[in-house]
Amino acid sequence: MFRLKPRQLAGGAIATTAALLFTACTSTPAVNGETPEFTDNGAATAPAQGGGGGTGAGQTTDFPRNETLFTSGSAWGPPSSWNPVAGGTLATGTMYWCYESLFQFDPINLELVPWLAESGGWVSDDEYTITLRDNLTWQDGAPLTVDDVLFTFEDLAQRDYVGWGIDIWRQLESIERVDDYTLNFHFLEPRPQQWESIIRERMIVPEHIMGTWTQDQLTTGTNENPVCSGPFMFHSFGQDRMVWERNDNWWGIETFDKHMPMRYIIDIVSPSNEVALNMLMQGTLDWSNNFLPGIQQLIARGDVVTYITDSPFMVAGNLAALIINSERPPMDDVNFRRALAFAIDSQRIVDTAYGGIVEKADPTGLLPLFHGYVDEEVVAELGFEFNPARAREILEEAGYQMGADGYFNTPDGERIDLELIVPAGWTDWMDAARLISESAAESGIRISINFPDSGFVDHARMSGNFDLTINNDVAVSSTPWTLYRWLFNYPISEIQFGGNMGRFDWSQEAWPLTEELAATRNDDPRFREIISELQRIQLEEMPIIPMWYNGFWWQGTEGTWSCWANSEGPVRGYPVTVNNWLGFGSIEVLANLCPVG
Repeated sequence: MFRLKPRQLAGGAIATTAALLFTACTSTPAVNGETPEFTDNGAATAPAQGGGGGTGAGQTTDFPRNETLFTSGSAWGPPSSWNPVAGGTLATGTMYWCYESLFQFDPINLELVPWLAESGGWVSDDEYTITLRDNLTWQDGAPLTVDDVLFTFEDLAQRDYVGWGIDIWRQLESIERVDDYTLNFHFLEPRPQQWESIIRERMIVPEHIMGTWTQDQLTTGTNENPVCSGPFMFHSFGQDRMVWERNDNWWGIETFDKHMPMRYIIDIVSPSNEVALNMLMQGTLDWSNNFLPGIQQLIARGDVVTYITDSPFMVAGNLAALIINSERPPMDDVNFRRALAFAIDSQRIVDTAYGGIVEKADPTGLLPLFHGYVDEEVVAELGFEFNPARAREILEEAGYQMGADGYFNTPDGERIDLELIVPAGWTDWMDAARLISESAAESGIRISINFPDSGFVDHARMSGNFDLTINNDVAVSSTPWTLYRWLFNYPISEIQFGGNMGRFDWSQEAWPLTEELAATRNDDPRFREIISELQRIQLEEMPIIPMWYNGFWWQGTEGTWSCWANSEGPVRGYPVTVNNWLGFGSIEVLANLCPVG
């Protein structure tokens, strides 16, 4: 999945704030492989590529600056696919801005927001009814109807070469068309937590276009120039940009009373954080989801605004946790794992590696938007914090022996020498790894660090060929169930996808409870009870060590656009351009923007 993280800066390290600020006034950013030129009226000119309501290849398009929103930070390679059936890495904006789902999610009030659906809900334990809006259209003018929803959820989802359909039809029995706007979904094994994620994440696609596609078109086709239903249409693309143009016939203008103030959105492929900073300082980038060191100085200078007006400035986006391999001693010993939790100074990582722009994680690992589900009594009993004396005490009580070199050996007298691996070039994690090693040494735990390439780390993590590593797969979602599905995922495979990278055997209690949680609705008192039971198992067994929350990095400038969403304002959404999270209110963020002047 996309990782919200600092990328490697020039020279292989995070540059100092002063250096970045001094280099922020040298070059003009590229828009599409060439340097854009700004005309006398402020328009950016750039050769266009691709079709879709815009100009053809080789022609030049003017993008008036006061009508164009420049974004960056989610795409690290050229746009190459607009096919939500095939999945994979989609061009920024393909989901939610172009294609739309039945529901979106309000991360402020933690509730589903009807979108293509006018309403939806459980009418019984095994039946969910969805009613579509009556004014939906595709961008080619064709009506969007329940037939398109049936095509997406019934036809495509049941084809054996469409992988995402498995999670739908493992629980559904049938879909009943009640009338032109209403569908009843009948369940064999309802899993409300998973189902409500599916209806938020699955893009509805047009039957009148994709219904005639071949298997190859559906599974490997790029779908350039897509026909969608959303507020923005495909305009053009280049090696380092994706251009969307406002859909002035969007059905949501009337329904939501939302008219997009920008005519174009140009999402810039991120070559580096330095380039993003240059663009922000020059006013040629409005919205950045890049990691920018020294953000406090930039805010103090008035150069940028952030979602949160004071530290940590960034809303928590995902959990960074230390993954512990239970198949390798002494990490198969819960006493050692618990001691390790007390041996890591997460606050030092927050303050030193990140300069205070991330938050220390709760011992449960639940992201802040779900802190209402934290069982404080369980945390008070079983939680942990940095305490080298307590770590040494746990090890001594368990029979571990301190060696002459100041490091513990196993109860059998064998040397303990653990290796922590994180990808080379992921400079924030490299810094964090060094701090983990240093703080663990204070407790007498020897941890060496190694920085192989990211492909090696990914394979080692999934194959179980590691001692310790860092992972942040658990990100903001619409349900706390996603944390426990990742944490207690079972059974274990030779190549482990989807969580439980430490390869713990959760078959007896934790995984059955996680499956029960998936099948329990939020308003059922049992939902909170299950979460508490899972938190107790987690903190007793310590399969991971939650350390900090990575931020949804976001910085905006106010030279061309203002009225940005913030944590204190009325806008119910996050300014994030990652496809999976554009459904967390980005449309409301866009609609609320005000052109300056």
